[in-house]
Amino acid sequence: MGLRSTRVGEQMKKELGEIIGRKIKDPRIGFVTVTDVQVTGDLQQATVFISVLGDEEQRENTLKGLAKAKGFIRSEIGQRIRLRKTPEITFEFDESIDYGNRIDSLLYQIKEENHSKDNDEQE
Repeated sequence: MGLRSTRVGEQMKKELGEIIGRKIKDPRIGFVTVTDVQVTGDLQQATVFISVLGDEEQRENTLKGLAKAKGFIRSEIGQRIRLRKTPEITFEFDESIDYGNRIDSLLYQIKEENHSKDNDEQE
């Protein structure tokens, strides 16, 4: 990824947070955080990584709502960022957050088990 595509990605991330948070009124779309935007070197494609608060159903509904609003989102991006051609947008869940949360819970579990073992040995 080049410097320009990185800059465009950062700008898109900022604008997308604003657009999704304020402009879209689809009730299916829950609390969304845009965690990253990766733009191809030719600026034709943009993958938007999101994290959604809620259960699996809420996540799926949010993805459907965003897919339906894709045209609107793209035109908003086009108005806000001066590019010859606005990149095609695809939305994906940011699995790294879930992965990080899973690691945190495992570490906590290990800590608790060690703590209870230490208490058993002291008695």
